[in-house]
Formats: sequence, structure tokens, C-alpha cells
Amino acid sequence: MNFQNYHKLLIANRGEIACRVIRSAHDMGISCVAVYVEADANSPFVKMADEAIRLSDSYLNSKEIIQAALDTGAEAIHPGYGFLSENAKFSRDVLKAGLLWVGPSSRVITSMGDKLKAKDLAEKAGVPTLPMTTDPKKAKDIGYPLLIKAAAGGGGKGMRVVNSAKDLKESIKSAQREAKTGFGDDRIFIERYVPVSRHIEIQILGDSHGNVVHLGERECSIQRRHQKIIEESPSPRVDPEMRDAMGEAALKLAKKLKYESAGTVEFLVDDKTGEFWFLEVNTRLQVEHPVTEATTGIDIVHEQLRIARGENLGYYQEDIDWYGSAIEARLYAEDPRNDFLPATGTLIAYEPNSEVEARWDSGVEEGSVIGTEFDPMIAKVICYGENRLEAANKLSMALEALHIGGVVTNRDFLVSTLRSEAFLNGLTTTNFIEKVKPPRSYEPSDNELRKVASIAAMWIQGKNRNEAELLGDLPSGWRNSRLPKQKMNFMSGETEIPITYRSRRDGNFDLNEDSLVKIFQWNDKSISLEIDGHRISSKVTKSDDQVIVKMPWGNVSLEVVPRFVLPGSEEVIGGLIAPMPGKVVDLKVKVGDKVSKGDPVVILEAMKMEHQVNAPEAGKVKKIYIKKEQQLDNGALLMIVD
Repeated sequence: MNFQNYHKLLIANRGEIACRVIRSAHDMGISCVAVYVEADANSPFVKMADEAIRLSDSYLNSKEIIQAALDTGAEAIHPGYGFLSENAKFSRDVLKAGLLWVGPSSRVITSMGDKLKAKDLAEKAGVPTLPMTTDPKKAKDIGYPLLIKAAAGGGGKGMRVVNSAKDLKESIKSAQREAKTGFGDDRIFIERYVPVSRHIEIQILGDSHGNVVHLGERECSIQRRHQKIIEESPSPRVDPEMRDAMGEAALKLAKKLKYESAGTVEFLVDDKTGEFWFLEVNTRLQVEHPVTEATTGIDIVHEQLRIARGENLGYYQEDIDWYGSAIEARLYAEDPRNDFLPATGTLIAYEPNSEVEARWDSGVEEGSVIGTEFDPMIAKVICYGENRLEAANKLSMALEALHIGGVVTNRDFLVSTLRSEAFLNGLTTTNFIEKVKPPRSYEPSDNELRKVASIAAMWIQGKNRNEAELLGDLPSGWRNSRLPKQKMNFMSGETEIPITYRSRRDGNFDLNEDSLVKIFQWNDKSISLEIDGHRISSKVTKSDDQVIVKMPWGNVSLEVVPRFVLPGSEEVIGGLIAPMPGKVVDLKVKVGDKVSKGDPVVILEAMKMEHQVNAPEAGKVKKIYIKKEQQLDNGALLMIVD
């Protein structure tokens, strides 16, 4: 056996995947080296590692990463996913440096990294593929709708659905720009688009001794911007016959490739007919791998680390079985109400509820900054159940029980999706969001907002009293006379919520003239109280004037209105502002142009994805404040449409 042991591993990645790899490596007695850029200096993965090396500029600096491994005595490199994980040259350079590479060979990465070559190999292996072309003039031969895809990578970058010939030219330009930014390669191809379809992928493992197995399927159909947000195993659409057929197709291709390490063969399935076609092979660990781990009991990272040192898998296809159901949700810093645009900010609150059974794969903590430099995923949340309904219920409860604040997230949208009738019935096709339209946020009623503000007021008065240097043991607002009424004002969006309370001599409070409040417990992180017989226990976090209150349905962010407000700048009438930080890659209008509501006016690039800004109303462009290639802050004034 060609066996190469190693005791120290460098992880050429960041965030939750770095944390994930460290956990499995530590379980195997392998120490870990992290690499990080300045923006990640205080990130959890850096603290988890046994040692860490700061990079001068980027996670794409392959020479510096390899040198960090050599300098620290690391004998192997795990690339995680994203960044350099599917970079064949990096893989070769790692081996040339005398280090072990935790992943498939550079030959496989090269052949599968180019989707056009991958399709050709799949056809030669007898795996069905969709009709496609690289020539836009032949697009009509395939027939609309079409899907434009980047030849050099995935993750939704460089992908566009085209419904008619008039949109083809502009969609190709946009896809090429995004592909060039994301992969350094602007080649695209055009293939048939299947509107009512599912994304089903087969997890494969192969060793250096010719053994290859698959670990069943995952369904990853619920997507926005062609990026997955909910994944599960097994798929509610796949029966044993289809599983066998897709598994056999994946193994055919894996054997032809002589595949080593973990990988994923992705298929597109026609939901009506059950017909399936090859999409691509991801030659790396997938974000959604935990659902397969939950249903098979196989630690995929552990297997990667074993395979890299030359070990035999030690089991065969007939030894693998699946139990129960697992579902994963990706918690993102993004605004579902604003077309899922990425959001930025500081997590002033982040605390999963330990009493709810769930796996949290996360690379952030309270105080972490969510910026524009990296993917805005906060955490992957995975729940396992004896059946699909149990897994869905656990996952929605885990998300709802999370105390989080300081940045807009898709948490409410995920909960409403998981609890929708369509999801629970397994109707999870790729058009799920457009067809089912789950509520994108939870909108508290006026009574609920008033209760939230009341809890915030009671917690703040407790905090003020606790921090008082003099007379701290006396009731808030105490005077040597009748206790006065206290007032606080809060804002929830555009809604102002005034709260008045008066401390009673029995320690309780009169609230808003018509309610009685009893406080049972208070500390600097939570409060337990009763409002008119309704007992509520809430986590509360305050940072400057922002207060996050945890309620049974989720979190509510309130702003404390200062008693004395300084004059501010007036709002610019007709001003169109940037919905997110980003770079201007295209200006669609000039001064004097007339626009209709919904017309594209600016294309912004953020996190290597393009985002279109549309005119909110019809009008005439009066003034433009930006230019191409300019980097913008969130809320920057773009132009005035009169």
C-alpha cells in the first residue's frame, strides 16, 4: 500500500468550511494550520486552528499559501471549497512542493473544471447530457427558453435564463462579464432550459486503489439567483429505481475518470418525466455535504483525509445504506424583500439555541463583520429526523430559535419555506420560489410590535438601574413623592412605537396606562416577564441605539429614538440609491434619458455577482453621480430621476 501519513494539515480556506475541516482533522489527531487575511484576523476559524499564518493579500495567493505550509511543517493541504479548491495548477504546485493534496488529481480537476470537456467525457461514458451550443447563432436550433452558463465554473456565476431572442445578446454580455470576474474566463455555452426541473446530485468517494462508491442523492432544487439555499437527502422525488440509475451513471463517470477523494456528480431531472441529464462534476467538497453525512453516518471530510494518505476505502457499494431524512438551510446575510441582495453589517447578536437539536456549521460569532469581500453565508443549519416532516419541523424550529441581529438575513424566508404546504408535500422544483412565493419576511402585527417595544423598555430600564452608580437598588424613576411616568420611543422601520411605564411600589410596572407588568428575571442578556398574564422570556441585545429582542417567531430590531434629535440632512427627492455596496460595472442611461418603471439603469457587482438596479418609477434622468468602475458604499446616491 502506498501509504503517506501526515500529522499537520494546512487549510487553504476560511470561514465555516475551515472550521469544519479542523473539527474532523482534530478528531483524527491531526493538528491544523489556518491562513487568513487581515479582515479575518479575529474569525473563529483562526482561533480554532493550532496555529495561523497571515496572508499579505488574498486567499488566492497560492505561492504564499504553499510557503506557509512549508514554514509551519504542514505535510498536507486541504483546499475546502471555493477559492483554489478546483484550481488544477494549485494542486500540481502543492505536489511539486512535496506536500500531499487532499482532493482529486489535477488531471480530473482540469477535465471537469471545463464544463464543455466535462460534457464530452460524460457522453463518452454513456451519461445523458442536454442539447447545447457555443455558437449564439445556433441558439434557435435548441429552442427557447435557454440557459447561458459559464464554461469555467459554477455557483450561479455567469448563469442567465433567456426566454426570447431579443434578450439573448444582452444576457450573453452580462454572463461573460460575470464569468470573467468570477473565474478569469469569459467563455460561455448555451443549453436547453428545463423550467419544471430538479437539481439532484450524487455524492461519490474514490480511493487510489480503484474503489469508487456513491453515497446516495441530495436534492438542491430550491435556489435563488441560481444558488442553492435548501438541500436535503434523500430527495422526495427520487425512488429506488431512479436512485439506482443515477448512482450507476455517476459511478460510470467516476470510474472513467479514475476518481479519487470526494466529489459530486450533478444532474438535472425533468420533474414530470423523471428523465435526467448530466450537468457537471464538482471536484471538491460541497457546501451541502452534511445532509449526506447525517443519512449515511459517513464523515466525508474524514474520508477525504484518509484517502489523501493512501488508505483503502474499506467498504463497497453494497455496504452503504441510508436512514431517515436530513435537511440543510443556508442562512445568508441578504434581503429577500429586495430580490435577495446581499447585506452587510456587524452581528451584534448571534446565539443558536442549544436546546434545539441541530448542527450549526458556521464561521462567525457575535461581533463578526459581514462585508463585501466574501460570500455572505452566515451558517449552514442541518437537522436530521426519522422522516422528512420531522427534519423540516426541527430545522424551522432551530432557525426560529436563533437570536440574531445587526444584519438583515433570509431567516424568516427559510422558515416560511420549510413550513409551506408545497415544501412539506415535496413539490421542490427549481421554480419553487417563483411558483409558491413563500413570505419573504415575518411582519409583526401592531400588537406584537407594541409587546416587543414593551419588553425592550422593561429590559432597558433594568439595565439603566443596574448600571446606576447611585441609588441603584431603588425603582427606576424613583422620587421622594409619587413615582413619575417614564417614556421611551422606538422605531421599527418607519413605525414609531411610544412606550410609557410607571414603577409601582410593589415592584411591578404600569405599562401604557392599560397593562400590568411583572418582572421575574433580568440580566444583561435576557428578561423574563409577564404582561397582562402573558409570560415571555426573551433574549435582548443592545448596541448603541439598536435593540434586538428575541420573540417566539424570531427577532425584532428596534431603534431607540433619542430624546433630543439633531437636525439631519434632507432626503433627495427622486434620488436613486445603491441597495448594497458594490462596483459600477455598467451604466444603462445618461442624463436626459427617459425611463419607464422597472427599466435597468445601473449594473452593480458585489461578491463576484452582478445585480441590476431598476428605475423605481417612470421619469427623466436629471443627474448622474457615479461612473463605471467606481466602488460604492451601501446607500450611495446613484442618480436623480425627475
